[in-house]
Amino acid sequence: MLIAGFPAGAWGTNCYLVAPAAGEECVIIDPGHQATQGVEEALKKHRLKPVAVVLTHGHIDHVASVVPVCGAHDVPAWIHPEDRYMMSDPEKALGRSIGMPLMGELTVGEPDDVKELTDGSKLTLAGLEFGVSHAPGHTKGSVTFGMPEAADIPPVLFSGDLLFAGSVGRTDLPGGDHAELLKSLARVCLPLDDSTVVLSGHGPQTTIGRERATNPFMNGLDASPRRGL
Repeated sequence: MLIAGFPAGAWGTNCYLVAPAAGEECVIIDPGHQATQGVEEALKKHRLKPVAVVLTHGHIDHVASVVPVCGAHDVPAWIHPEDRYMMSDPEKALGRSIGMPLMGELTVGEPDDVKELTDGSKLTLAGLEFGVSHAPGHTKGSVTFGMPEAADIPPVLFSGDLLFAGSVGRTDLPGGDHAELLKSLARVCLPLDDSTVVLSGHGPQTTIGRERATNPFMNGLDASPRRGL
């Protein structure tokens, strides 16, 4: 399996391209601020054809390039319904008044084809299976995407802004709820195998085992029954 990632834009948001191998179809995760060029370079480098964009949540730093990326390749975008409004109204999601400057070069709105994610569903895209887990706390519609162990890789969790290396997502913006985020960590992350690779929305990759042992926000949480990736 091929996973190509790069930090994009002013917020350094990680965008990922996931494919069975070079030269095949791929899924793009979280094309955020100024991600368009990086996406096109990765597609060319690995000879990939995108079939969908999937979004861990609706904050502008994760969705700013959705319209141009989806438009250029005629693909749908998947997002949880509780965060869908953020694509067209990012100021509201950040607690700003309409009309306040927000990285003025951004063109906000929905792509032509938007599909909604549901908790516990399985997305089969580009020959890959992604398990969707609703994980509110950072936003009401935050989700994670899990991929089971394959022949050449351990399990992978695309955690968005739920879990970072050594930290968790902020909860002080509209829709944020720290207690809810901790519940999501316990339900979604704690039951996973220690070998699970965590690819976050910001910062370096980590593993569930490392975060279980060292992340202060994971301490004292009781894991929910394991539900798999």
